[in-house]
Amino acid sequence: MHKEEFSHVRRLLGKTQKQIAQILGTSLKAIQSFEQGWRSVPVHIERQALFLMALKSFQTKRTRPCWVVKRCSEKIRLECPAWELQAGHLCWFINGTFCGGKVQKSWQRKMEMCRQCTVFASVCSLTPERELGEGHE
Repeated sequence: MHKEEFSHVRRLLGKTQKQIAQILGTSLKAIQSFEQGWRSVPVHIERQALFLMALKSFQTKRTRPCWVVKRCSEKIRLECPAWELQAGHLCWFINGTFCGGKVQKSWQRKMEMCRQCTVFASVCSLTPERELGEGHE
């Protein structure tokens, strides 16, 4: 996750740096470092931030489950944890899902695919659009 994406997620959640640090269980200094690009955002922080953004988004939007969007066969559905858990809007968050017809072995590889997916984009828009007053918190 790039520094701009991390800042975008924080703003979408409507949180200050101090508040997001508390929610994510990290320090204010770490949040500042992520947003300045001095430190990379660790995978566990990225996953949690995206999960919170998806939860907030899901409150306002109804999305079609991934297996409907991707037209997964019954065989794949029965083997996929997203279908088993009825979490088709969180397929990108759940390890072991059948993305592109096969299980992805790492978070990084999975996120490469998910960032191109309409299911992910419907709940986790990581493209920071020009916000009114952006940069003036």
